Amino acid sequence: MGEASLNGTKGKIVQIAAAALLGAALALAGAPLGLYTALACAAVGAGCPANLPAPGRLPVLTRLSPVQAAQSGTYVALGDSYSSGEGVYDRAARPINTGADRCHRSPGSYVPLVAGAHRFGGGSAFWACSGATTRQLFSGQYGQQPQMERVGAAASLVTLSIGGNDAGFTSVLTGCIVKLPWSSACVEQQSEVAERIAGLRPSMTKVLRELRSRAPNARIIVLGYPRPFPAAPPEGVDNLTVQDQRWLNGMTRQLNDVVARVAGEFDREIVAFGGTGSVEYVDAYDAFAGHEVGRPDPYVNGLALNLDEFVVNSRSFHPTGAGYRRFAELINARIAAGPGRPMNNFHLTTPSTGDSRF
Repeated sequence: MGEASLNGTKGKIVQIAAAALLGAALALAGAPLGLYTALACAAVGAGCPANLPAPGRLPVLTRLSPVQAAQSGTYVALGDSYSSGEGVYDRAARPINTGADRCHRSPGSYVPLVAGAHRFGGGSAFWACSGATTRQLFSGQYGQQPQMERVGAAASLVTLSIGGNDAGFTSVLTGCIVKLPWSSACVEQQSEVAERIAGLRPSMTKVLRELRSRAPNARIIVLGYPRPFPAAPPEGVDNLTVQDQRWLNGMTRQLNDVVARVAGEFDREIVAFGGTGSVEYVDAYDAFAGHEVGRPDPYVNGLALNLDEFVVNSRSFHPTGAGYRRFAELINARIAAGPGRPMNNFHLTTPSTGDSRF
């Protein structure tokens, strides 16, 4: 064997060894299987797709930052009225998309603000629907395609608020408001509401499991609910006593705690298996501090009555425009900060062709 041939063989062995080491690193990091094919092609000329000739050099593998991971594909916004924009929905406004008039999707929600603050490679999609429960994420509402089916593998960011309707908060508030002034009917709902909140855990787990299955590379950001009333209410408001307000705050905290625990457990599993993507919980409980119902500059609507029909307007006890802007601030801050750990999402560039892959 000539010296040139020997040197070529040695070089190939070095390439194979380097490829093996990099492959091991990819495996430990839980990188997508597609990266192995590109790696073998670049390193040893094996398994090259028809449109990707072997370049003879190792590809460049870069771990994505949290922002890069979030922006690499499509932003999909799901959830209930706290995401749809119920508190600022205007029936006279032009619908955002099909079914927006039934779901009360509003351009004043946090969703368009988040979409406009980032360059998502695959654009954005807004499908949150007022009144949604965890079950209805799978079954759909008003004859619309289920929200869950709007999520695909191209999703890189999913935002979600869910659980309040599972806990029956609309009927709970109604029971608290439509009562005799001296009645304790509001707090008497304690055991019933606590039971519904406890039952949210398995359904929330099912939601996150399905989202992870549909969009394994996505950052899933779950937004909690804000405290609707001051931590120390100074007086009654909208036929709600100080005790009623404190109790409703407490139920909101319990609901958030269940959702936060499920989200945290999911993300720890992702870390344990070195998976891509994340599940992140954003605590919004104190997000409206100083701007609760009854304050001079509220971020959440108080009781709004339609005096013509004498019915409660659906925007009651939902965020105002300022409230949704506050939500957008929280979510944008989380997009920038990430889950508090390295992402296992990678960007692969083949040197000689300049091809980039995620």
